[in-house]
Amino acid sequence: MKVTSNLRILKLLFILLFISILTTSCTTWKVGTSGQKKIASKTYVIIGASSGMGRGIAQQLGKYKANVVLAARRTNLLEEVADTIRKSGGKAVVVTIDISKEEDLQRVKEAALKEYSKIDVWINMAGITAIGRFWEVPIEDQMRVIDVNLKGFFYSSRTAVNLFIKQGEGVLINVASVMGEIPLAYQSGYSATKAGVRSLDLALSQELRLNGYDKIKVVTIEPWAVDTPIWRHAANYTGVEPKMAMMDEPQKIVNAVLRKSLRPKKIVPVGWKAQVSSFSANVFPRFSERLGGNMVEKYMIETGPETPNTQGSIYEPIPEGRGVDDGAKKRMKEYKKNKKK
Repeated sequence: MKVTSNLRILKLLFILLFISILTTSCTTWKVGTSGQKKIASKTYVIIGASSGMGRGIAQQLGKYKANVVLAARRTNLLEEVADTIRKSGGKAVVVTIDISKEEDLQRVKEAALKEYSKIDVWINMAGITAIGRFWEVPIEDQMRVIDVNLKGFFYSSRTAVNLFIKQGEGVLINVASVMGEIPLAYQSGYSATKAGVRSLDLALSQELRLNGYDKIKVVTIEPWAVDTPIWRHAANYTGVEPKMAMMDEPQKIVNAVLRKSLRPKKIVPVGWKAQVSSFSANVFPRFSERLGGNMVEKYMIETGPETPNTQGSIYEPIPEGRGVDDGAKKRMKEYKKNKKK
């Protein structure tokens, strides 16, 4: 009887998961015409806009005629994105910053208010990672990941929320990861910071509610692994090229972020892989960790072209990795094809 009851519970859980995936699949769709009109003339701040998903969001906002404040370390790339936005009919301001420096975030706020007088949506997307065995990755690299991915998000979120309290409204979007729910082996620092961002956002949401700031919303975006320059920029001590299985295209996350800027929701796993992972993490946590660990062992340790250890761009920006999509999936396919030959 107990086995039968457990099977029924599992069946019900999977049915609920299937319904959830069906009802939330539109999250990854492109924003419709009415949504685009709402975005037009709104002011968006993007921390981490020079490449990857941040660049993709910025360029899409330009097409929707938004006001965009672009912030990151690589000024030349920010100017490229700003030029694209202006040619599309939007407006853009560039601010060179390092998210781990609190004073830099104040400069972003001041530049945005000077140009547009108000900020509607503040998006934190800057992120770095160090890949390798916990005891082999230099501790200073792990601390740098914490400085950018967690402390930086604290600084930036506080800057945004203080402004939103004065305005009486605003949407804060922090891009975390499904790794915040299923910590992955060989990315201990990254997983820890993303779990921290998730907890920060949930706690902050309650504080805002309890203090009567109902028009200030906090959104946590949780993507699956995405094919962006983060893999090229990673500090890497595995001996092989960084990558992950079944990586998503950045456009999915771009669409999700823009949709949730209009209709905020606390936690947003993006795409079916992230949704299944989130579900599994809550229902089968130990199994999910083990399965994730085995997957990472195969893709991050055992498979791929050999490469020397590197600090990537975690301390200083590098010229490589300029686009939205970085072609990691394509490189992996070519490697497998050549290996078979």
